[in-house]
Amino acid sequence: MTGDRPTTLPHVIRARDRPATAWKNGGGTTRAIAAFPPGAGMEDFLWRLSIARVEQRGPFSTYDGVDRTLAVGEGSLLLSGPVFNVELNAGGEHFAFDGAIPLVGTPLGGAVVNVNAMVRRGWFACAMERLSAGDTACAAEGGFLVGLEPQMLLGEALAPFDCVRFRGSIVARGESLVVHFATDAERLPR
Repeated sequence: MTGDRPTTLPHVIRARDRPATAWKNGGGTTRAIAAFPPGAGMEDFLWRLSIARVEQRGPFSTYDGVDRTLAVGEGSLLLSGPVFNVELNAGGEHFAFDGAIPLVGTPLGGAVVNVNAMVRRGWFACAMERLSAGDTACAAEGGFLVGLEPQMLLGEALAPFDCVRFRGSIVARGESLVVHFATDAERLPR
């Protein structure tokens, strides 16, 4: 992972400190965690990591030339569209898809919180993995550990959806997601 690095790693990013941006359709909010290049917006990012809260049924934004990977941290979400219908649940697998596909997201049984990683196709690739307490994540070039439950990590109390940006290896102390961005698929962990 290149660029947009804090001066020291590991670095804690508190979800509560990231501003919540309301969606145009009024169905939820997004908290941007990190993007590359630094300061990039929705039109010019090469990779982007965010946390979204989906409160009501509505269309997902489409992004031509962008690959998305989504994992649900709280609740259940039905993604439906012309190519697939998939239900994503807290504790379940992540789901990768073409960001240009028009989709509708429907929270099932209440609001949903998800982790969303996006990359510009041809520039970056993304890998996402769910971890349990005691699992080790390795990212020589750097990665993000997103805590899905409260945990003590590196002497810091993490609330759900707080992130730790790290390089090297890190041991999860509770259910978490680890996200890696790389300039090509060959450098992603397998």
